[in-house]
Amino acid sequence: MTRRFREILIIGGAVAALGACSQAPLETSKIGYGANPELPAPTKTLIPTVSVSEVVGWPAGVTPKAPAGFKVQPFASGLDHPRWMLVLPNGDVLVAESNKPPKKEEKPSIRGFFQKMLMSKAGAEVKSANRISLLRDADGDGVAEMKTPFLTNLMSPFGMALVGDTLYVANADAIVAFPYQEGATQITAAPRKVADLPGGPINHHWTKNIIASPDGTKLYATVGSNSNVGENGMDNEVDRAAILEVDLATGAKRLFAGGLRNPNGMGWNPANGELWTAVNERDELGNDLVPDYMTSVREGGFYGWPYSYFGKTVDKRIKDADKRPDLVERAIVPDYALGAHTASLGLTFYTGASFPAAYNGGIFVGQHGSWNRKPQVGYKVIFVPFAGGKPAGQPQDFLTGFLDKDGKAQGRPVGVNVDKSGALLVADDVGNVVWRVSPQSPATPLPR
Repeated sequence: MTRRFREILIIGGAVAALGACSQAPLETSKIGYGANPELPAPTKTLIPTVSVSEVVGWPAGVTPKAPAGFKVQPFASGLDHPRWMLVLPNGDVLVAESNKPPKKEEKPSIRGFFQKMLMSKAGAEVKSANRISLLRDADGDGVAEMKTPFLTNLMSPFGMALVGDTLYVANADAIVAFPYQEGATQITAAPRKVADLPGGPINHHWTKNIIASPDGTKLYATVGSNSNVGENGMDNEVDRAAILEVDLATGAKRLFAGGLRNPNGMGWNPANGELWTAVNERDELGNDLVPDYMTSVREGGFYGWPYSYFGKTVDKRIKDADKRPDLVERAIVPDYALGAHTASLGLTFYTGASFPAAYNGGIFVGQHGSWNRKPQVGYKVIFVPFAGGKPAGQPQDFLTGFLDKDGKAQGRPVGVNVDKSGALLVADDVGNVVWRVSPQSPATPLPR
């Protein structure tokens, strides 16, 4: 079967049902979750499972649902595809309103036509605003009364980091820097390029996140793969599926860790100083493979992609000529599985003081929801408790209700951050809202 014919079958079959399931999900939700996830045998089908939730938005007065004792309110609404946030020292919040950059004109194809239709249904085809806006809640009521453009004319911005009086922004193809003054409501200075990042012409995973080292001398940048499992050629994967380290004094960059198919959220573990990241794994191996995960990131570490997953489990789709048994042998097992096809993007350690003590040091994860599973998973924010700097227990639903009773998407969570008061902020890119979750009383119990 030719690759083109298979693509026609895959996309045509998917659209015919817009979610017709070609494989039944396993019964237990514990498959693919936790520190020691059960990994079923891979399942390859002629037509992969496709399930895309139509975006309908939030009805007036409706919000996501948090555990008892917490309240949810829109911190800012009317945004344009808000993806990622940065909380500044004075309490202001920067939000990247962004989407994928435009691609070069491609030859018309059946696959391209149906992919665009499916992504439009999922709310992923809106034009990028290429903007970072500033949100300010000066009176402390949990609602930003100021919403103003802070930086404009960017290139699909995503990650942001503040080091001293310099604001760094990760565009889709480079890290750029701007002078920052506390309290400013706009930056008009021209960008200064710090380092190039892998960009087009493919740029399959376009989002680039950054985080500063604790001493402020380096940035760490996430770069996703240019393919599912290397099918576009490994020559197109140079410095991809990786976290890169950028020296701020020189702009020099190096590979810090590799084999991470699509890393996004990052955070420093407050218990031991380790760098952690959330990673989206590969598709088309069945409803319950391969689990997305979060993991500590070892310098020089290799995490399997595309040759293996969850350690040394070999992906047999890799061509013989491209196999790397040497890399498979040293592939690191991730710390904690987050479920297959959950599209776990946002990650933040809870370091605030307003939530119950049992939340301290744990991780919140924004699960955007993916296309390769039915019934759908993700579309929520989960919490994973930590003890001694390591995950300690099963994931717990924290913010839900992004899908309505008909399975349509009212919103999709992406970035998660803790604000200056200790509340949790959640960027909802198709609801066009930043949600704020705060305790109604300091004695709120941790859900079990």
